[in-house]
Amino acid sequence: MGEIINLRQVRKQKARTEKERLASENRVLHGRSKAEKARDRLTSERAENFVAGHHRERSEDKDKS
Repeated sequence: MGEIINLRQVRKQKARTEKERLASENRVLHGRSKAEKARDRLTSERAENFVAGHHRERSEDKDKS
């Protein structure tokens, strides 16, 4: 006689395995490490500060003060 299998449990296990496989793909495609996020944030902040530091005020703005 063969082993008795609960089909509900097999179906749920198959769904869990598929969900984990999909999550693994998404981590590879979209995941970035904390260091990468910090590096990108620092780079964008430096660029914004560079542009803001070279911003020229209009003479009209100075006259109103």
